[in-house]
Amino acid sequence: MSECRRYFLQEDSGASYEFEGYQKTNPAGGFAILTQHKIISQKTIDPQDESVRVPGLQADIEINGRVYRFIDVYLHPFRFDKDMVRLNGNTDANEQKIKDVVKRLIPTFKKHQEQVDLIRQAIENSPYPVILAGDFNSVPNSYEYYHLSEGLEDAFLTAGKGSATSFHDYKFPIRIDYTFSSKSLKAISYEVDRSIHISDHYPVIVKFSKESK
Repeated sequence: MSECRRYFLQEDSGASYEFEGYQKTNPAGGFAILTQHKIISQKTIDPQDESVRVPGLQADIEINGRVYRFIDVYLHPFRFDKDMVRLNGNTDANEQKIKDVVKRLIPTFKKHQEQVDLIRQAIENSPYPVILAGDFNSVPNSYEYYHLSEGLEDAFLTAGKGSATSFHDYKFPIRIDYTFSSKSLKAISYEVDRSIHISDHYPVIVKFSKESK
């Protein structure tokens, strides 16, 4: 999102913003929605099953007199080691690798289903226009993409050009990061900033305008 640029400028300049309601409960990672605007309400999207990781964070934010619901998403990772998906000339070894991959796929897909249901509730219960963004750990022709994008616009399809690949840990291109919005919002630009290397994902920067009625 466009706020990302401000964050990196802040980091480079040594400037700081004040954070309200910020709690770091998991030192290994977590969610954050950073904004200069007023946060009306915020909550973690909590699963009932403790074995399923928290899939997202939602915040209702007032911008220029209007409120929007931002949902930050991270679906359960498959945790593939590169060697697991790298096939070679050994037929028996390749067959075992495929079996190992399938063993990881099935339980993760089940966790994704519960996570997707929770995120859909946050979307459908929103009285405000929604911006949904994050790491879905799923490709565009997947169950996750189909259900989470329902009724929303894919910002890349609206405003993007070239490759939408932002995850760069594999040599082959794969799109697993997405930004969706309600149809009352229109994506006017979509950029994957490949000059910034702070993780295995490049930041995705999207600008929106309100659709005129």
